[in-house]
Amino acid sequence: MSVNRHVTGPSGPSPVDVPRGLAGVVVAETEVGDVRGLEGFYHYRQYSAVELARSRSFEDVWHLLVHGALPDARRGAAFAAETAAMRRLPDAVSAALPAVAAAGGHSGPFAGLRTALSLLGAARGFRPVYDLSAEQRRQDTLVAAAAVPTLLTALHRLGRGLDPVQPREDLSFAANYLYMLTGAEPDARRTRAVEQYLISTIDHGFNASTFTARVIASTGADVAAALTGALAALSGPLHGGAPSRALDTLDAIGTPERIDTWIRERVLSGERIMGFGHAVYRTEDPRSRMLREVAQGFGGPRVEFAVEVERRVEAILAELKPGRELHTNVEFYAGVVMELCGLPREMFTTTFAAARTVGWSANILEQARDSKIIRPAARYVGPGAPVGVPAVA
Repeated sequence: MSVNRHVTGPSGPSPVDVPRGLAGVVVAETEVGDVRGLEGFYHYRQYSAVELARSRSFEDVWHLLVHGALPDARRGAAFAAETAAMRRLPDAVSAALPAVAAAGGHSGPFAGLRTALSLLGAARGFRPVYDLSAEQRRQDTLVAAAAVPTLLTALHRLGRGLDPVQPREDLSFAANYLYMLTGAEPDARRTRAVEQYLISTIDHGFNASTFTARVIASTGADVAAALTGALAALSGPLHGGAPSRALDTLDAIGTPERIDTWIRERVLSGERIMGFGHAVYRTEDPRSRMLREVAQGFGGPRVEFAVEVERRVEAILAELKPGRELHTNVEFYAGVVMELCGLPREMFTTTFAAARTVGWSANILEQARDSKIIRPAARYVGPGAPVGVPAVA
């Protein structure tokens, strides 16, 4: 089935059939990055995202997406200091967070973040990007992205009856995030592992949440509105990913001797195996490959079990579903790495959101430079019109 968008022809708008979900339809040009699924490769600007995760800091990559270039040591330190100074929340937002956390209940900090981010935008006086200079827009995106980890960790701790931990400017983005989450300064090894995960998930092409952010930015709305809309899109189970569900798969299998039986039952019944398969990649997900390396750097029974499950899933799928390419996606080893670093499962998707906020921000800034609103069309398939409105009997 296809839907329509409209283009302007010689005699006015004419319908053009496009695939459902706009699959493969180019709707914009971007310099932020791209995903080349057939090759198993993705990049931020001109650099391999995986190589950036292996060799640079989160702040350096953030600088790359905002300014278009990797910083040297001096500029990198200045940018890190600039964004670290933006982590503290306005008093009005901090005062509202206990109520937001309480209202969220079992929904956790991710649901509360949508409300808290809107509050932050109001408290910081964010104005429509349509009315701002390029520098003012940049400033608003930095303020929002710097504050998201503070909001998330505060909501998490308040939901558990704990006081929020105030951010520290002397810690890196990743270290400060773990510090605010646990109240203890993390060791360098876990900090670096989380940082590599964060870098690897900053941006990933024109996914649903990125497209949502750009649609909202195209209306000229403020940065908080565009980011909140992106968060709402990310919350959907078809988009947001499920690192915790991938760990649930490992828990359900339990022991090595149960692997084959458990997998065969799921494959033959047509059930999805969480942590495997991706909408774009037809090869191994490069993010998964890198995070497997990070996990193996820690070692231990949990990692060995995950590697064996991955090996057996791919072997059994090759046997039962020949020709079907299914490999681990970013969720599978992301869950393992975050568990090794002490993050609770309810914070897995929120950690992903903390990184992706930077990617959304880069796309918002890019979209804000174009004054054309994104306004597609739909094909009407309801009853024929006009029909007379009946009188009330």
